[in-house]
Amino acid sequence: MISALEQTVFRRFTNKTNIMKKSHKIVMFAALIATSGIFIYGIPKEKIDIQTHKGTAQYIPADVDFSGERTPLNITDVRERFERELLVNANLDATTLLIIKRANRAFPVIEPILNKYGVPDDFKYLAVIESGLVNAVSPAGARGVWQFMPETAKERGMEVNEIVDERYHLEKSTEAACKYLLDAKNKFGSWTLAAASYNGGMTGVNKQIELQKVSNYYDLLLNDETSRYVFRILALKEIMKNPEMYGFTIAPQDLYSNIPTRKLEVDTTITDLAAFALEQGINYKILKIHNPWLRDRKLLNAAKKKYIIEIPTTGY
Repeated sequence: MISALEQTVFRRFTNKTNIMKKSHKIVMFAALIATSGIFIYGIPKEKIDIQTHKGTAQYIPADVDFSGERTPLNITDVRERFERELLVNANLDATTLLIIKRANRAFPVIEPILNKYGVPDDFKYLAVIESGLVNAVSPAGARGVWQFMPETAKERGMEVNEIVDERYHLEKSTEAACKYLLDAKNKFGSWTLAAASYNGGMTGVNKQIELQKVSNYYDLLLNDETSRYVFRILALKEIMKNPEMYGFTIAPQDLYSNIPTRKLEVDTTITDLAAFALEQGINYKILKIHNPWLRDRKLLNAAKKKYIIEIPTTGY
């Protein structure tokens, strides 16, 4: 069965295609060409798969890898699972467009931290599928761009309480994610399995490895979410690295950019963050936008811990 999301995508695809095409015969002819095994102008079939409603060819790349680990697209179910995620995300116009625009703001923060910890750059796309690069809140209670549960966040060194929640701190949560991923890589010996365990848990993935007696993500039969997880990463990586190929043409000025800030160190209690914001030349809304880890109207700090608060200097 296909999901409700894929049904919606298919209906939208069909409606738009019917409007764009002048003749049913043209549609059938295009489909015949797209699905045939012939070569068109010397380009192999796998390079030209499907004509989208945007009028742009959907390219299914011949070679795909995650963090240097090759994806075996020669295996039928692997190719189909990758294609599914590629087609669904390429046709989620508004959602994928917003992700591409946000990446221009988030990736410059995430990338150097991944590099610092020796975690492959491809893991920035894991953050993409976890949250869409916003401070999301899941029904289960996971929060932030990297979607940490409270106890896991604390185990990885983040402060989580009603006053301060560092799951909403992009730099600190990225560092915590790196620590988790390095532990997972040491356990499984594979970046692909490390990524899968971010969704399925180290214990859950390891249990399936022991039960099924295989040690490759692409050979494992996992629950639906974890089974699709790495393929979602691969799909978003492909689309975001080649946006125009999938119908997403965005002018540089339309991408979201980081706003310059000055960093203010505080080690005392702030009883009224709204008043504090006005003293800094901004307002409460702007303070919270740039410091989402501040979860209350005050910052209690009896222990005199040092916090860094970012104050925008322009563009607010």
